Amino acid sequence: MLWLFTDARRLPDPLAAAARLPRGLGGVVLRHDGVADRAVLGRALARLCRARGLALSVAGDWRLAAALGAGLHLRGGRRPPAAPRYLHAVTSSAHSVADLRRARRVGALAFLSPAFATASHPGAPALGPYRWEFMVRRGGLGAAALGGIDGRTVRRLPGCAGAGAIRALE
Repeated sequence: MLWLFTDARRLPDPLAAAARLPRGLGGVVLRHDGVADRAVLGRALARLCRARGLALSVAGDWRLAAALGAGLHLRGGRRPPAAPRYLHAVTSSAHSVADLRRARRVGALAFLSPAFATASHPGAPALGPYRWEFMVRRGGLGAAALGGIDGRTVRRLPGCAGAGAIRALE
């Protein structure tokens, strides 16, 4: 499964990249936090995702997720306290074994990151393939990878259940 993570700074207009995702084989995580026209972008992405059979997950705003008929992208596997139970968690960030376990409990696809060095977090220590695989095994959940992911690096992650990217899908 291939997922596009939107990023207001690195990929201001993600619609073209989302349109290139393979039909029915992934989705889009709408981040674009703090952007004034986030709801407008969300509606456009929701239409595109429905037309292409892609999942849409909204980070940090359960109200927008509900309005779009989308799922939630959880931060560290934590469900927002006010979010209604009918909104399902589709995806989650994960930076630790505990995050992976929380994501597993709510049935979300966890994106363990940063798998490799990434421009999104310059200078942040990357997990690398061995630590990434160790954490996935300890978390008891297949995970997708995020951070420095491209066609070459994803092949270095044994048992990877999916890949998320920003610029690699541009």
